[in-house]
Amino acid sequence: MKSIENRKARFEYKFLQTYEAGILLNGPEVKSLRAGNAHLSDAFCYFRNGELFIRNMHIAEYNMATDQVQDSKRERKLLMKKAELKKLERKAKEKGFAIVPFKVFFNARGFAKVMIALAQGKKTFDKRESIKERDTKRDLERIKKAR
Repeated sequence: MKSIENRKARFEYKFLQTYEAGILLNGPEVKSLRAGNAHLSDAFCYFRNGELFIRNMHIAEYNMATDQVQDSKRERKLLMKKAELKKLERKAKEKGFAIVPFKVFFNARGFAKVMIALAQGKKTFDKRESIKERDTKRDLERIKKAR
């Protein structure tokens, strides 16, 4: 199974620090996630009572599930060590910082993980700069292939 990524997040935000967090899922959600039926385009993270949650992460309903019908965009708890959570919460409360989920994958042990980043929103000129870098990199690759 490939990982599920939010590529737009890298364009919209400048990542300062990344963390790996476990995610609390139901059985059918895990099956659906393994099939790749999820996306992170509208997802965001927030703190409530010292715990970290992810909201609007869409996991499509698993069609073979019989008994459990759930909201596909429900809030899900993220699992991290307490010390990491406290440090992240302190930094996230500062003005201009956000916690952005940008990748969902299964680790070597088979557990679903979410890569989150402490991020700062990019300004318009930063976005233009990243577009320019991407274009020059693409042009250089074309020139290398032509030789």
